[in-house]
Parts: sequence; C-alpha cells; structure tokens
Amino acid sequence: MSDRIRIKKASPDAYKAMMALESYLSTTRISPLHHELIRIRAAQINGCAYCVNIHTKDARKLGETEQRLYALSVWEETPFFTEEERAILALTEEVTLIHNKVSDEVYERAAKLFDEEYLAQLIMAIITINAWTRIGVSTRMSPE
Repeated sequence: MSDRIRIKKASPDAYKAMMALESYLSTTRISPLHHELIRIRAAQINGCAYCVNIHTKDARKLGETEQRLYALSVWEETPFFTEEERAILALTEEVTLIHNKVSDEVYERAAKLFDEEYLAQLIMAIITINAWTRIGVSTRMSPE
C-alpha cells in the first residue's frame, strides 16, 4: 500500500472539528455499548478495517460478547440483539447506505422506540462514524 496523507497532520483544524463531534456524542444519552455497535456496523459496511479493529476492542472493554460481535454483520438473522438494538442497527445500515434512502419503515420503527432528541443523537452518531470511516478508507488507514 502506498502512503497517504494523515488528516490529523495535514489539516489539524478539520480533525479538531471531527473530534468536537465525538466530544458532543460522549455527552448524549446513547449508551457506550450502543455507540460501539453503531460504529462497528458502519465500519463493516464501509470496509474500514481500522475502525472495525478499534471499535471491536472498545466494545469488548465495555463487556460486549464475542458471539454478538461475530454476529453483528448478520444481526437480522440472530436472536442476540434487543428490539432497540435492532432499530439502531437498521437505522445505521440505512443511513450508511444513504443512496438507497432511509425507509419510512426503519425511521418510524426507531421513532416509536426513541424520543426526538435521542433519535437525533443516534443519527448524528451514525453520520460521525461514517465520516470517520471515509477518512480511514480514503487515506488507507490500517489496524496496528
């Protein structure tokens, strides 16, 4: 692989802005484990090995099981995730794959489970990890 830029070094102000989003997200009601599920699933979809590596480690530190981590890419086919987690994962997939649109069914399912503020926070968390994964993939960041 060829060397590519590192955003943190090449554009520190842009990196600071991304970190400000992360700081905001740490103040929300999103549980740390749900946040990691969002991050991992979006990173899987976007093919960001760097983010998958980091966030699976972080999820394990929070007590996430190996079984659920292994099954995350096929979450719909397993009984391992709660109704809330299923709504979060469905929303994560549709926002990540935004070119297919976010369906009314997925949005309404989440809106029935979460109040407007929480739903807005979930969407911001999904958008933020998608930005990070695009940085990781475009600059070819790889796990250490």
